[in-house]
Amino acid sequence: MNNSAKSMVVLVCRLVVGGIFIYASLDKLQHPQAFAQVIHHYRMVPYALLHPFAVFLPVLEFLVGAALVLGIKQRGAALILLLLNLVFMVAISSALYRGLDISCGCFNTDGGHGVGLSLLWRDALLLLGCLPPLVGCVAGPSILQLFKRKHGS
Repeated sequence: MNNSAKSMVVLVCRLVVGGIFIYASLDKLQHPQAFAQVIHHYRMVPYALLHPFAVFLPVLEFLVGAALVLGIKQRGAALILLLLNLVFMVAISSALYRGLDISCGCFNTDGGHGVGLSLLWRDALLLLGCLPPLVGCVAGPSILQLFKRKHGS
């Protein structure tokens, strides 16, 4: 695969993974109280930390997703999103193991997708999507670089 193709793979992965995390953060940012309840259902976070988690996690998802989309510190952003995916996979696996019948809270706070194996597969694919921007030798252009090229600035 030549550098241009590698660069395109990195760019597509950045846009898809970063965009998914930005989208996933939006409802949580609007409804932190409801997201705190979703976190509580997993029974993994102490009660005193529910609200800080409910505020911090979607802000982190949004900022790091935006950094990945824009190509700002993309390796660091990809690493953080990879680690978030691992945390989510552990939480989902734990809920499955304990037989919890709960909503994942991934994209909305009012129900949505229940925890299940399909959710683990989706997160595994997202995790794989983090790898090209993280380990790729070719960084891929930033959105700002693409915008400048298109408009001749």
